[in-house]
Amino acid sequence: MTQQRRQFLKCAAAGFTAAALPQAIAAPSEPSGGKRRFTICLACGVIGVPDEPGKAIDRATKFGFESIEPSIGYLTKLSDAELSDYLGRMRAANLAWGAAGVPVQFKGDDAAFDRDMKSLPAKAAALQRAGVTRAATWLSPTSPTLTYVANFRLHAKRLREIAKVFGDHGVRLGLEYVAPKTSWTARRFPFVHTMAEMKDLIAEIGRDNVGFLLDTWHWYTAQETVDDLLTLRGGDVVLCHMNDAPAGIPVEQQIDNRRGLPCSTGVIDMKGFLGAMLKIGYDGPLVCEPFSQDLKGRPPDEVLATVAAAMKKAVSLIE
Repeated sequence: MTQQRRQFLKCAAAGFTAAALPQAIAAPSEPSGGKRRFTICLACGVIGVPDEPGKAIDRATKFGFESIEPSIGYLTKLSDAELSDYLGRMRAANLAWGAAGVPVQFKGDDAAFDRDMKSLPAKAAALQRAGVTRAATWLSPTSPTLTYVANFRLHAKRLREIAKVFGDHGVRLGLEYVAPKTSWTARRFPFVHTMAEMKDLIAEIGRDNVGFLLDTWHWYTAQETVDDLLTLRGGDVVLCHMNDAPAGIPVEQQIDNRRGLPCSTGVIDMKGFLGAMLKIGYDGPLVCEPFSQDLKGRPPDEVLATVAAAMKKAVSLIE
């Protein structure tokens, strides 16, 4: 998922120049009693650190992460004994699972989608065997050929099929909208790029295991508010990403792959976002997705220490 995301951002950046709410999603918030239930999650791929699942537990323990992103490929290869040992080490370190990627090419042609769907049940079973209950992916905010309605119908159909397989194995599916204006105007036909539109798509999919991957960046560039977040319940959110935005750039000119570490500029209201997640009772992982040039080429341990410190600083705003 990370490689596909980066390729999309690379292609989109090349083209940059100077309602009613469904009841299933818009129900009242669930108060958490003020205690944080979400976890600071180690996800290496999005911060430029080699993704080595065998090292994840030690890395998380060393730098103070509270959950780790599961690798479907790695979990599939583990024997029962090896998995039992791995899970035992996680329990000893008091670590939870984050969210897996979605190993299905649902944005492309039918052949690729059909091929990936054939292998999805086995991969979903591997997640279930390991106790992983979350998976998430992002939606492209444009199409070069499909109108909004045609793209909406295609996504609803394909994501419904994916959600059914995941649901049969106890896995929830989180969907992320991509909000910068520079992204959804980059190709001919705009697509879902706001929370309200994603609510419509989730309602159309019609599976109770489908919710949001919420990203502070997209919440900010969609010009949404804390009140928008409070229309959700904790169970509507599968995964959260956090990051900050460059200062001195109007929101409508922000570019998706130019971000920063959480709390690095103060442009994004991290306290408001995390405070809303606390209030609605979100109990899943927080992943740092900064697309930061400052992290490139630095030693893995230095990157991990820097990211962990930024995430802890953000969470401290509500503790």
